[in-house]
Amino acid sequence: MSAHDTRVLPGGPFLIVGGAGIVAGGLVAAVTGPLQLEHGSWAAAYLVLVGGVAQIALGASQGALAARSPSTAVLATELAAWNLGSALVIGGTLVRNPVIVDIGGAALVLALGVMAHTVRGGTGPRLSRWTYRGALAVLLAGIPIGLVLAHLRAP
Repeated sequence: MSAHDTRVLPGGPFLIVGGAGIVAGGLVAAVTGPLQLEHGSWAAAYLVLVGGVAQIALGASQGALAARSPSTAVLATELAAWNLGSALVIGGTLVRNPVIVDIGGAALVLALGVMAHTVRGGTGPRLSRWTYRGALAVLLAGIPIGLVLAHLRAP
C-alpha cells in the first residue's frame, strides 16, 4: 500500500476499536472493587472478551478469509452493529432493563450475520474458514443465553 492509498485495511478498524475495548475493560476492572460496582467484573470481562478480543479476531480474520475485501459500508455496518449492540447489552444490564439488552443482542446477531456473509465463498485454508465459522456460531449461541439471563435477573 502506498502512502497515498486511502483504502482501509479490513482488520484495522476492528483492531483500533477492539483495542479500546480491552483498555476500557481493564479500567473498569481497576475501579470495580473500590467503587463496589455490582456488575463491574462482568462488564470488564464483557468489554475485554466481546468488545475487544472477539471483535479483533473476527474483524482481522474476515479480511484474510473473504473472497474480496469487504467494502467500507460493510465494515461500518459490522463495527456499528457490534459496538452499539455491546454498549446496549452492557447498559441494559447495568440498569436492569432486559428490553435494552434484547435490542443489543439483535444488533450483535446482525453483526454476526454480516460477518458470516462477508466470508461466504471465501478463500484461505479450509481449517481457518471453519474455525472462523465456529467462532461465529459460539458467539451466536451465547446471545440467547445472555438474553435469558438478563430477563431472569430483571426486577
